[in-house]
Amino acid sequence: MENYIAELMTLAQTCDCGNHHHRIPIEKISIGNSVYKELAAFASYKEFKHAVIIADENTYQAAGKSLSDSLEETGIRVSLSIITPDENNDVVADEISLVQALVEIPVETDVIIAVGAGTLHDIARFCSSKMKVPFISVPTAPSVDGFTSMGAPLIVRGVKTTFQMSAPIALFADLSILKASPRKMVAAGFGDMLAKYTSLSDWKFGHLVKGEPYCPLVAVITREALESCVENVEKIAASDEEGIQILIEALIKSGLAMLVFGQSHPASGGEHHLSHYWEMDFLKRKRPAVLHGAKVGVSTVLLAEVYKSQFLPLLSEPARLQSIQIENLQENIKEIMKVYREIPAPEHLKNLLMQTGGETMPEQLGIDEQLVAASLSSAHNLRNRYTALKFMNVAQKESRPIIQP
Repeated sequence: MENYIAELMTLAQTCDCGNHHHRIPIEKISIGNSVYKELAAFASYKEFKHAVIIADENTYQAAGKSLSDSLEETGIRVSLSIITPDENNDVVADEISLVQALVEIPVETDVIIAVGAGTLHDIARFCSSKMKVPFISVPTAPSVDGFTSMGAPLIVRGVKTTFQMSAPIALFADLSILKASPRKMVAAGFGDMLAKYTSLSDWKFGHLVKGEPYCPLVAVITREALESCVENVEKIAASDEEGIQILIEALIKSGLAMLVFGQSHPASGGEHHLSHYWEMDFLKRKRPAVLHGAKVGVSTVLLAEVYKSQFLPLLSEPARLQSIQIENLQENIKEIMKVYREIPAPEHLKNLLMQTGGETMPEQLGIDEQLVAASLSSAHNLRNRYTALKFMNVAQKESRPIIQP
């Protein structure tokens, strides 16, 4: 993967998209078996003296303990921050967890190690940025694409907001640990990758209509990562070593694409806004959390249906479009329609998710019709990003109703 990073940076330096491409600060990515001794050797090479492992009870038992032993064998002191779950036994990246981690990290700490999936990485990423201490990523499940990114989706006063924090300086993914993760987490990782179908379309739409920053190179990297998962869905569904390696590499590459671009546009469109809206509703009602990738997998199917059955037909009605005051819309209609027609049919997306054991409909996640309807009309307000979902809501205010749940 180090060669991949070097190639990516070379391509970014020659890219003529006009955007500032960010340097990738990740020095080492190791994917294989028994990689924790490599991590200890890397930490020793970096002359770290005091590490803090941020984990939960499950991830500490699965990987944190053996990692701690490997570090201490090299003479590195190890402290622990085992994040306390909430009343639903969920670990949440909210103010309570962030403060717990900050309080439990000794002042002499010179490296933070995130051992777990997305939420624990978000907590570690926040602490790393605020304390100006580097962090190392240790995924324990191939469940999200944010391991290598800078973005940390945090719950602040009940609202989920993504903050740009710190990327890891290294990542060590042990395939034996990833293979042993629950099947639902593998399905969630696949769902997070499948979401790129709608996020890439929304990203291009925002660029064409509102001039939002766009990079064809980053789009290609993200698309290739997505296609590697779709082409190997059977291997991923089997959770064998090859399939898990394909999935974790795709998730890492998606994160690297966001890191180079400096924002989450390539991997987060309207489907993520729906997911965040559902998550905040669950938190407000103190309901147990649903895996992020499970939600975005379902929201991708839902949004594909909305875009194909309602958004594309709207673009085919010149009279209605003339009443909607959106700059750069008319001259880009053909390209916009092409972009959204390329999203696979909802039934095909459902079939892909089902192969991995993932849910395909909101009700399977405990999301009722009222919450779906509310999210379709309000979720676009969560982020200042111009997606087709936001356009449809703007258009609905200026003409007859458009979005039907």
